[in-house]
Amino acid sequence: MILVIDNFDSFTYNLVQYLGQCGAEVVVKRNHEITMKEIGAMNPDG
Repeated sequence: MILVIDNFDSFTYNLVQYLGQCGAEVVVKRNHEITMKEIGAMNPDG
C-alpha cells in the first residue's frame, strides 16, 4: 500500500491515478486528517 498525503493541490490525484494504473494499492489522506502515529500504524510501503 502506498500512502499519498494530499496537500490540497491538483498534482495529488494525477499521481494517485498513475500509481493506480501501475497496479498499486493507493490510500489518500489529507494532510490535516492524519498524524505521524497513524501513518506508522498503517505501515505503508511508500
